[in-house]
Amino acid sequence: MTFGGQPAYLRVAGDLRKKIVDGSLPPHTRLPSQARIREEYGVSDTVALEARKVLMAEGLVEGRSGSGTYVRERPVPRRIARSGYRPVGGATSFRQEQAEDGSFGSWESRSEQTVADAEIAERLGIEAGERVMRTHYLYRESGEAMMLSTSWEPLCLTGRTPVMLPEEGPLGGMGVVERMAAIDVIVDNVTEEVGARPGLAEELLSLGGVPGHVVIVIRRTYYASGRAVETADVVVPADRYQVAYHLPVR
Repeated sequence: MTFGGQPAYLRVAGDLRKKIVDGSLPPHTRLPSQARIREEYGVSDTVALEARKVLMAEGLVEGRSGSGTYVRERPVPRRIARSGYRPVGGATSFRQEQAEDGSFGSWESRSEQTVADAEIAERLGIEAGERVMRTHYLYRESGEAMMLSTSWEPLCLTGRTPVMLPEEGPLGGMGVVERMAAIDVIVDNVTEEVGARPGLAEELLSLGGVPGHVVIVIRRTYYASGRAVETADVVVPADRYQVAYHLPVR
């Protein structure tokens, strides 16, 4: 069934979404039951169910076992600032931006040697199967998981050097620019490609999201004279954070 060319379940979902946004259905309110939706909108059980699924996928409502479906608390998006690749004082951009914002950030990391798959090899300009150092990060703000990052560095460049492990050694945690400079590799460019997609199950588990939530993905690559020296995927929950760029005018 359609209404004005729009599938009925989208019309129902749109009306319920409007009520959630304007406060007619405030947070923690129980969403009308499937039977109530069917009667109020004159639709089938299937349409009512699909409308509820849309709202759940959008993160507007959540199911509670044995209790029903409730409107979720809508978080006020917080800002994650990105201000370029050359921080002052040798800190990573995350550490610098946390300090500037007066936030209390912490992070966990683990590094491991692995081989580059076809995608990572292309991004780094190396052959698939070459050895890379992969580092996983989980960043927290005031104890709450806020961002994931996975980085890859070619071991043909950093292997057997003091900066082989990004978070260990004399320059551990100092960031790509400063670490590379220590081995006479001068980073002079960085690219960031920003997109969005549904979060993977393991990502949402780490970030405290629910299935269907959208994440912002930043694909970052550092270059030295045209050669990629590090590439990373940064993952941010889109319902809780906005990514703000502060770029110098040259």
